[in-house]
Amino acid sequence: MKIEEVDVVDDELVEAFRRLIPQLSRSNPPPSRQALEELVESPACHLLVAVDSAVAKGEPARILGSLTLVVFPIPTGIRAWIEDVVVDEAARGRGVGYALNQHALGLAKELGAVTVDLTSRPSREAANRLYQRLGFVARETNVYRYTLRA
Repeated sequence: MKIEEVDVVDDELVEAFRRLIPQLSRSNPPPSRQALEELVESPACHLLVAVDSAVAKGEPARILGSLTLVVFPIPTGIRAWIEDVVVDEAARGRGVGYALNQHALGLAKELGAVTVDLTSRPSREAANRLYQRLGFVARETNVYRYTLRA
């Protein structure tokens, strides 16, 4: 398996998100090709994918998971946020989430981020264990959300 930053949106990527996003969220549809292109073109966003390098010769590499790292400046420094981490159900337990997060943390550090934040629902027990194993610490804070579209 290798981790790559997406710089071109192709049919394989669009299809991978059609497969992966329903495994992450029941309330959000998979992104369109245009939405993926906008994400990839955004200077703040770094779309990372885990690619299965153990495929048969001549077969296309399969995307096993993805993670979006957002890096942005604020008055107190450069911050980073990890969002929409998803690993294909068929690839879970193989270190895909760990590899994606490790790569994202290294990239955030390289880009000068002071901190990296993320959120995870309590029901995602395996993901929460992974984040703690990686060194993330639960913060004493409230997370608020204001919904702009229904």
